[in-house]
Amino acid sequence: MKIRVSAVQYHLHSIGSFEDFANQVTHYVKTAEEFDADFVLFPEFFTTQLLSIPNQKQTIQNLPHYTDRYYSLFTSLAKETGMHIIGGTHIIEKEGRLYNTAHLFYPDGRIAEQAKLHLTPTEVKEWHLTPGETVQIFETEKGKIAMLTCYDIEFPEIVRIVRGMGADVVFCPSCTDDRHGFQRVRYTSHARTIENQIYVVTTGTVGSLPTVDFMRANFGQAAVITPNDIPFPKNGILMEGEINHDMIITADLDLSLLYKVRENGSVTTWRDRRFDLYPDLSVHGRKGNGDEPLQKEILSE
Repeated sequence: MKIRVSAVQYHLHSIGSFEDFANQVTHYVKTAEEFDADFVLFPEFFTTQLLSIPNQKQTIQNLPHYTDRYYSLFTSLAKETGMHIIGGTHIIEKEGRLYNTAHLFYPDGRIAEQAKLHLTPTEVKEWHLTPGETVQIFETEKGKIAMLTCYDIEFPEIVRIVRGMGADVVFCPSCTDDRHGFQRVRYTSHARTIENQIYVVTTGTVGSLPTVDFMRANFGQAAVITPNDIPFPKNGILMEGEINHDMIITADLDLSLLYKVRENGSVTTWRDRRFDLYPDLSVHGRKGNGDEPLQKEILSE
């Protein structure tokens, strides 16, 4: 099976209204639709652009006020285009706690969520966010995917778990403010594709929000990353954008190539794990005998 993915290098700049935000989002979605994408990925924290709307002092704690309109916008676009849209991450509130949450908008109107599991010092100390407590994969008609946000991809254990649950593609929305942070996400994404023989699709924010704390600098680049083996590009990069440019990239993922290299690749890293020396992390997060992946969805009205 082949799936076509697009990833948005979302340009952050000050806006005047929610309608400005909606128009920018729609532009990117319509562009992906013109390329016949099955999935389109937005970056982490891109909805902080809403905090730049003038005539009101807003902080990260105000972002949940936009959740209903965020859901409505992305649900309608997913239904209209027939694409699966990973709406980057948005801050939501549950029982008085704030979560940095990735959202998958299905073409049939369903919404699935995955809270970020590993939080950076800024998210904890400055924004007082709460880490997610569960991990799941998501069934789609195009295959099984996972959504792991930015810092999450730097922890090999969690990617082992979602691969064991059946994910072939990990979508990684990110937001980094300098080259160091960007390279941490990028290099570890390459490592995760090699370790688990999966695809990673990642992207980040570009531009700046001069009036929003901790969003004044952004360093981003979208990429579609593959295992390093003969059927794939020699550098493990199927497609990448121009650093810090406002743009969208698109590439085709051939899932059959993953299955082939897992069985007969130059190396078979998934199969050759040594459970006599270390634990099998891939069985964590499964129910019963490990045959059923955990999955959680929330339904949109």
